[in-house]
Amino acid sequence: MRTVRRSALIDRPIPEPSALPRRAPLPAHHPDPVLDVVVPVYNEEHDLEPCVRRLHAHLGETFPYAFRITIADNASTDGTPRIAARLAAELPGTDFIRLAEKGRGRALHTAWSRSRAPVLAYLDVDLSTDLAALLPLVAPLISGHSDIAIGTRLARGSRVVRGPKREIISRCYNGLLRGTLAVGFSDAQCGFKAVRRDVAERLLPLVEDREWFFDTELLVIAERAGLRIHEVPVDWVDDPDSRVHIVSTALADLRGMARLGRALACGRLPLSALRRSGGDLDGELPAGLARQMVRFAAVGVASTLCYLLLYTVLRPATGAQAANALALLASAVANTAANRRLTFGVRGRGGALRHHLKGLAAFLIGLALTSGSLTVLHHTAPGTGHRVELLTLVAANLAATLLRFLLFRAWVFPARRTTGPSAP
Repeated sequence: MRTVRRSALIDRPIPEPSALPRRAPLPAHHPDPVLDVVVPVYNEEHDLEPCVRRLHAHLGETFPYAFRITIADNASTDGTPRIAARLAAELPGTDFIRLAEKGRGRALHTAWSRSRAPVLAYLDVDLSTDLAALLPLVAPLISGHSDIAIGTRLARGSRVVRGPKREIISRCYNGLLRGTLAVGFSDAQCGFKAVRRDVAERLLPLVEDREWFFDTELLVIAERAGLRIHEVPVDWVDDPDSRVHIVSTALADLRGMARLGRALACGRLPLSALRRSGGDLDGELPAGLARQMVRFAAVGVASTLCYLLLYTVLRPATGAQAANALALLASAVANTAANRRLTFGVRGRGGALRHHLKGLAAFLIGLALTSGSLTVLHHTAPGTGHRVELLTLVAANLAATLLRFLLFRAWVFPARRTTGPSAP
């Protein structure tokens, strides 16, 4: 039995190492364990043994490589450490570490940091997730296709049995993440994840949380850096004996979102060190805010010229308000299509209708701003000339464009570095 104590956090900037190398598949005959599955536990003397024995049998029957199971005890006060030590002695390829402090994030950080397996994973001790999804979870990491893999209970192919309370909380939490941090993955909280070790070595020093927000923080940083996240639909049955305290965990998650949002906004995280080198396709997509703003501005200039031309042509026949609405509608459709392809790197027809419908919603906001400005102008200065109208519309369009960019980035085309099914 080993005791691992939490190291003191050093409050200083993290030096930025070189970029990650290009992903490569693992060799077919790997001499050491390829997969290390961590099972974090706290006072789980009843569930621990059946869970580990079932997991060990499943891996022995289905996993084609050598594996290791690591039981990470979070300062349990019951018989969990004794059972874990016995299982480690009885089952080949099973290890046990004991932490002096609680925290699921702390257990994962410690176990993953010390492991030498090229693929690191974890699952909850209650085995709420069907183990049949374990091989599909880690296969994209072994093949070199993806950097991180997560189970999702919110994809169309998932089968989930849980009460309405937890269903609502889960969907609200993931919706809040999409609205505030513009994430593309669908399920941050599912206790079924895996990561390549070379990625974990770069990510773990950047993740501050040591409790329940650990998963979310790791995923958000990885996605912002352009790493590829693969999603696997899972069959999941709720554990009625969950030890999670919903209110305190929710408050901690909100604090974590605020802290992480500030760090990303201020550029305190060395995200460029997590990007792949050597021509990885992920690097071809516009990931950075600055690059997106430049492309959005270029599309916006072209759209504005198109809008002004159409308004000038239509104004004599339809009047100011109708000409404004028709010109703005036509330019908005073209603007959404151009930004979809050029600014946000979305290719193919998948989701095109949804994107255009959301783009039209952003158009309605622009219409309200520009039409409102015309109404105010005509009310305060009747008989205003055509040139003043155009200047007013240009100013209103600039405000609408800024708001539309924020909506496009956070809502219409949120940052998506995931592969696999998306949430409905």
